[in-house]
Amino acid sequence: MERFKESIELSFRIRPVGIALAAVYALSCLASRQFSLDQFFLPAGIRAAALLIVPTRLWPYLLLGEYAYFATLRIPMIDSYGLAWVILASTLLMPVAMLVVYLHRMRMPSESATGLWLLSLTFCTALFVPALNMGISFALWSNPPPSNLLSAVDRTIFGHFAAIITLVPLAFLWSRRHADPNWTRRFAAPTVTAILVMLVLGLCMQLTAISAHTTRTHLVLLSSLPAIALTFMHGWRGAAIAIPLLNLPLHFATPSTGLPSSFDLGTFATQQNMAVMSVALLALGSSISYHHERARSRGLAEETTLRLARSSHQTRERELRERASHLKQLGEGMDSSLGEMVSWLKAQGHHAVANSLQHASSMHSRLFREQASLVYPTGLEQVGLYIALRVGGACETWNNSHRVIPPRLEGNPCLLTVDLQLAIYRSLIEAVSLLLELESGQVSVRARSGQAGERRGIVVVVGLLDRGCTLSNRTVQQATERLA
Repeated sequence: MERFKESIELSFRIRPVGIALAAVYALSCLASRQFSLDQFFLPAGIRAAALLIVPTRLWPYLLLGEYAYFATLRIPMIDSYGLAWVILASTLLMPVAMLVVYLHRMRMPSESATGLWLLSLTFCTALFVPALNMGISFALWSNPPPSNLLSAVDRTIFGHFAAIITLVPLAFLWSRRHADPNWTRRFAAPTVTAILVMLVLGLCMQLTAISAHTTRTHLVLLSSLPAIALTFMHGWRGAAIAIPLLNLPLHFATPSTGLPSSFDLGTFATQQNMAVMSVALLALGSSISYHHERARSRGLAEETTLRLARSSHQTRERELRERASHLKQLGEGMDSSLGEMVSWLKAQGHHAVANSLQHASSMHSRLFREQASLVYPTGLEQVGLYIALRVGGACETWNNSHRVIPPRLEGNPCLLTVDLQLAIYRSLIEAVSLLLELESGQVSVRARSGQAGERRGIVVVVGLLDRGCTLSNRTVQQATERLA
């Protein structure tokens, strides 16, 4: 029995920060209600935004603040609407909003799907919470429902939607502020300019006369231009900043009584247009974020592939260098052995045989060194790229083809890194081999090493000597595949 009691025992510790949170939430809802309209119900936006910002472990305090807010408003209404309505309509709204937000938070979106996720959260919250509220009201009120029921439902749901879509994206942006801290550094000057322009236009809305609906509409349309610019620059994050700067100035410029059913027909059409604009901005921002994330992922993949290819190439070059070093040692060993053999033959009086062996040994030793230099140009590390090209095995191969004119090599490549010189050497050998294989005519090789500003580099041109001849499509394709 004791174990059963311990298993069902609930532990709830009252935290001062929770009490403060409940008080701030209740006061925010009470204050915002004084500026609210049926067509823009700010407490609904504050409710959804608070559930996104506040951790789930502190949600009971938000519920406490919600009950305090409704107690202040609806206890005086018991005599008019009944105790059942006051209790049910006050206690069930926040749990439904919590359920909607919790289900959405269980499937947190990727960077590219955030805009659509926010739209889903906004639509669900703006539909279920006011629908429950109005259903309870129409079921429990003693007064018959108004004749214009559909109009009242439309205004209520739209008012919740307009407030939620204004505050929820900004709240979610705040909750994800550490996900990508570098986004604030992109387009810093244009972003600040766009925000300042929207703030100035919003101030102008406050200064216009209450009856100047056309002027306010024009100002709202002007504000939509920097809002679109913010969305293009930052995706859904730009839309999250732009939407409050679009909707809140228009709302605060609209007169409100602070009482239920407060409505202003003059700005209702403009607010409907702004709601559509807000949906479009979030959808556009989601698409832009998707393509930006896709491009960034592709860039990272290409960078990773390039890094792996470079690492593989460097490993292969190290292996070739070790192989060339081993071949060099073998060649030196054979030269030493043949030299001893030549000396022994001369000591025995076989001078003709010794001279013939020495001549053959010298010729084959030279050919062996040339072939070893094609495996890896070890001389490049000591004497540089140009001398490695003039005295290595590549030069001998070009001379034997009788189709490569003497290279024109200018500048000092020794100022470049060995890795860069080696890459140029490999590319140049491959390019000449490709032209000798697929084209006819003489081949020219030109290289110039130099410095431009603080950067050093080299330009290499391998082509046909006859400027009137063009490369075949096959040659171009092979060059792209083998040299890219």
